[in-house]
Amino acid sequence: MVKENCGVVGIFSQDKDINVVPLAFDALRALQHRGQEAWGIAVPHKAPVKRIGLVSSAAGEFGDIAEQFSSNAVIGHVRYSTVGKSNLENAQPLKVADLCIAHNGTISNAQEMSNMVGGCTFTPQTSSDTLVVAKRLVSLLSDKSDFAAALSVLKNEMKGSYCFTFLDGGGSVYAARDPRGFRPMVMGTKKDGRVNIVASESAALSAIGAELDRDVRAGELVRLGSDGIKTSMFADSQTSAHCSFEFTYFAHPSSTMDGKNIYRARKNIGRFLAKKFPIRDADLVIPVPDSARPAALGYASELGLEFDEGLIKDRYSKKGPLRSFIEPHQNDRIEINKWIIPIQEIVRGKHVIVIDDSLVRGTSSRVIVGALRDAGASKISMLITYPPIMHPCYAGIDFPSQAELATYEARDSGSPEQVTETVRKSIGADFLGYNDAENLARAVGIETSSMCFTCHTGDYTSLGINPESMSAPKPQAK
Repeated sequence: MVKENCGVVGIFSQDKDINVVPLAFDALRALQHRGQEAWGIAVPHKAPVKRIGLVSSAAGEFGDIAEQFSSNAVIGHVRYSTVGKSNLENAQPLKVADLCIAHNGTISNAQEMSNMVGGCTFTPQTSSDTLVVAKRLVSLLSDKSDFAAALSVLKNEMKGSYCFTFLDGGGSVYAARDPRGFRPMVMGTKKDGRVNIVASESAALSAIGAELDRDVRAGELVRLGSDGIKTSMFADSQTSAHCSFEFTYFAHPSSTMDGKNIYRARKNIGRFLAKKFPIRDADLVIPVPDSARPAALGYASELGLEFDEGLIKDRYSKKGPLRSFIEPHQNDRIEINKWIIPIQEIVRGKHVIVIDDSLVRGTSSRVIVGALRDAGASKISMLITYPPIMHPCYAGIDFPSQAELATYEARDSGSPEQVTETVRKSIGADFLGYNDAENLARAVGIETSSMCFTCHTGDYTSLGINPESMSAPKPQAK
């Protein structure tokens, strides 16, 4: 069953003469950090347009696509898979009957739900959690004929995290966010032409000159149509479980998410990390590019240490511009990290504090520590802004198997110190320090109980699942 965490957008102009498809290209490019395997758009009464690779790779086609698919309503998607091949069949938006759908998140019980929509005809290669939801929603709409009523039934059948954008046969755009707000979603307005937009992040709004109005509320359904914006609640808002990984790694630093600017939150995380690990005898602080840069600045500022760019990402290599974590295959992750190059003149003979946003598989950390050693660093202390990842994620981030985690060998030790020491030896650092959930939440300014840390704690209560009953996929061949 294909599952994924991605970026979604929906745009509607009340002026039917305005073609919003070019705006969708810009919005999707602004969400490229959320998915770099494939992208697509859908407009009313036509099959979706889908392409493999980065949005910018198809820039030469933008003019023709915009002309051919000209519309005042569009939804779009950038794909980052947690399972499933990077092919056009798995790219989104998907179309079932007259309904187009794009999804950010993971429906953890999709296999079970497939039985409601003829699951016996599906295979792991041809089915996805998004397709199952689309088929079930079309079935419910045939009975209910109302999106809010259909979703109020569907939300009781689904388990997991989701933000959806939909496009119906009448050309209206819909957006829905799950009752706990796992995944982010915002809405905004572009003044000229009465254009409204919903998207995974506010960075997409900024890219098209729209202003952020607010977050889509957990459990809320938003409709963008010829009669303006209509909202309703398809589920009672529950205790929030905002994905903490969004704040340290996934989201764009320019975005505002659940009322918090990501750049400022990351810089503050660095300051709080400095209070937890005040390493004052270091010569300089360097970030792992790019998402750890604000935290490294915050750390260095808090302790009065020198900040410098000791690692440079080669953006001219084939995979240099890409984010390694969201690449689906281990060989590609290694290839990307190979092009993070140390500056010898900066790190030689120095005690270097390396700040990174997370440590999941250990792939990048081993490569970076080794490269810094070769460049002559005398001591390497690595600090991680995210707590130790001990358990699989069933909410849309790509670590679905415990065996692939860097903490796997120490999973039964029962001692946080032993876990840290095992990982430290594995990556080759002289010192390793992890942030803790409470410290991270305080730095962001959100209650710990309102953030999702299931990958750290193993408590899946907020997702409503029993992990022992989950058949998490095995890691892909390396």
